Amino acid sequence: MNGRVLIVAGSDSGGGAGIQADIKTVTALGGYAATAVTALTAQNTEGVFGVVPVDPDFIRQQMTLVLDDIGADAVKTGMLHDAAVIDAVSDVLDDLDDRIPVVVDPVMVAQSGASLLESEAVQTLVRRLALRATLLTPNVHEAERLTGLTICSVADMKHAAGMMLTIGCKAVLLKGGHLGGDTVVDVLAREEEVVQFENPRIETPHLHGTGCTLASAIATGLAQGLSLHNAYSRARAYLQEAIRTAPGLGHGAGPVNHGHTVRPFDV
Repeated sequence: MNGRVLIVAGSDSGGGAGIQADIKTVTALGGYAATAVTALTAQNTEGVFGVVPVDPDFIRQQMTLVLDDIGADAVKTGMLHDAAVIDAVSDVLDDLDDRIPVVVDPVMVAQSGASLLESEAVQTLVRRLALRATLLTPNVHEAERLTGLTICSVADMKHAAGMMLTIGCKAVLLKGGHLGGDTVVDVLAREEEVVQFENPRIETPHLHGTGCTLASAIATGLAQGLSLHNAYSRARAYLQEAIRTAPGLGHGAGPVNHGHTVRPFDV
């Protein structure tokens, strides 16, 4: 099916999240992944131990060169650690054809709890990047920071998702994995409807990079011409199997199995 996805995000040296997870996901679903790296991180399954930011002008250059030559059928953004980076990325997206979907994963906190977005940059994300988003994909904690609400239930999720639509994005996928219970509920909100989706919770510590993976899977579907509903449905099924078959790597929160769709060559 192909579908070109430009990923604008940080690197994860452990390979479970960030650019590495994004590339694996896009490739596993038959798309083509190009990248603009926004930061280098030193991390593994036990935490983030260092972050080296990339100059905003260089991020802008990476994006522009890819778009001018290879082009993109969708853009996915991940870790954008400060206001200057968000502004640089938004400047490029402002010149992009409005018909090209943009999936914004507002990465704020790593699975380990490490902060990945400066607090003063949140308003810049809302003011500039969310306005351009075809889909905004916060988890519960990110949604609380974006709205100022406390989210403890599915009803709270629906209220928060509706509030985030007023930012200007076309749709919001509020992921409910951080809420307790045997069932994981996601809420997909658009101007015309608010729909909830349920999956049985898979009990595992190996959930590193699930947010990056889901957002990139959706972006791949949109790049391949799927509707938002179908892109999300396929992405959710892909992530569920990736979690179920996680390889159990590392001493902490390990990565999921991004390659479960790929059949090995016979030797």
